[in-house]
Amino acid sequence: MVTKRIIPCLDVKDGRVVKGVQFVQLRDAGDPVELAHFYDDQGADELVFLDISASHEGRKTMEDVVKDVASQLAIPFTVGGGINSLDDMKRILRAGADKVSVNTAAVKNPEVIKEGAQYFGSQCIVVAIDAKFDEKLGSWRVYTHGGREATDREVISWAQEAVQLGAGEILLTSMDRDGEKAGFDVALTKAVSEAVSVPVIASGGAGGAEHFLEILTEGKADAALAASIFHYKETSVQEVKNFLKQSGVNMR
Repeated sequence: MVTKRIIPCLDVKDGRVVKGVQFVQLRDAGDPVELAHFYDDQGADELVFLDISASHEGRKTMEDVVKDVASQLAIPFTVGGGINSLDDMKRILRAGADKVSVNTAAVKNPEVIKEGAQYFGSQCIVVAIDAKFDEKLGSWRVYTHGGREATDREVISWAQEAVQLGAGEILLTSMDRDGEKAGFDVALTKAVSEAVSVPVIASGGAGGAEHFLEILTEGKADAALAASIFHYKETSVQEVKNFLKQSGVNMR
């Protein structure tokens, strides 16, 4: 039976972890190296590090911070933000990441997914999708550049295309739910999970342990990612995992 995962996320800007609501109103949440060490000790299954302004600012991911964070971890570590090419992927993996996450670059040049998967293997390539419901589209629209730019792509078809190109995992963020703490977007996550053959990590909206249970069961997610409720100690990774185990969820 497949085990489910709980993944804290470090959104990093200018070398500090930040958190906002629907990708804006960012506030400081601490030092990424200290938080990485904390989550490793806490029993997190993996850690995701996103340099949230790299693509928007047109620069590379902060390699030194990635190295420092990786030095604290014994768990799988995914890094995204400003990764545009095979060379960028090599650089980040050499700095200590286990997987790379591509979002804006993949939408602009889908071949980068294929190149990465062929070179490193699909297990290394995570395609991150920032999704927002669009009334006109009647579905969810893909956004890039840290949620700043709408594209003409529909989320489910883009997720399927990304997997065909070699993505080994989808990191799916609901922009509508991000930072709201009202629960993950079950409809979005279920739709994508049922449409692709690879694991889907749900992101955006965690407010309590019951939300993790809902998204991992009804939403059919393979993993659930959260930031603010862990950073600001509203709950802990261990508390969430204990609750899920007691609820009959097979945890890693």
